[in-house]
Amino acid sequence: MDSSITLKVICGLVILLLIIRLLGKKELSQFTPFDFVYLLVIGGFLEESVYDKKVSVWEVLYTIILWAILIFIIEMIVRKFDKLKPIIKGEPSIIVNDGELNIKALRKNKLESEQLRTMLRQQGVFSIKELKYAILETNGQLSVMTNEDQSPVTAKMLNLHPSKATLSHLLIDEGKIKEKTLTSIKKDKKWLMEQLKEEGFSNCQEIYYAEWSKEHGFTIKTNP
Repeated sequence: MDSSITLKVICGLVILLLIIRLLGKKELSQFTPFDFVYLLVIGGFLEESVYDKKVSVWEVLYTIILWAILIFIIEMIVRKFDKLKPIIKGEPSIIVNDGELNIKALRKNKLESEQLRTMLRQQGVFSIKELKYAILETNGQLSVMTNEDQSPVTAKMLNLHPSKATLSHLLIDEGKIKEKTLTSIKKDKKWLMEQLKEEGFSNCQEIYYAEWSKEHGFTIKTNP
């Protein structure tokens, strides 16, 4: 048995584990298409080189380590520059907004109506009229919020008047203001800072996570 094959497999496994750690503690369902490409390319490197005697162990190491470094650099760039995140990683798309089907978003994401219906059925929703919101996540999964009267034991059955279901918006992520989100809800930085002052915060840098909804206001988590 060629010892170089053993070394290549061991080195490949170690580097692959390191790359998975670089990607963070994500479940497979949370991986974006870009994350899958990282791992698929690594698999391709190993497949082509393990049994090729012309490719040395050092060449395999160099290739995989270089790829790992490039992945790390891209991850750091995406974290530092929010404007690049939608380009590289993608961004969620609102497919159903306040009960209305967004046909433009459906077409933009190359999603057919029957595909949407299949994804809804997997969420236990069998008609679009049951939906308040449906969001296509960056990993391709669909997150749904049903109408207030569509829960297993509905408010109507109990003659109750629940608070109106509203979509929450992430306004601060790791101390950074999500300007695009502010624009989408027709707000600005001035409004956000005034609201934060009312909540007892003078600087968004001390906030790790802040979401806001029209009905329920702010949910804020500070930096540890």
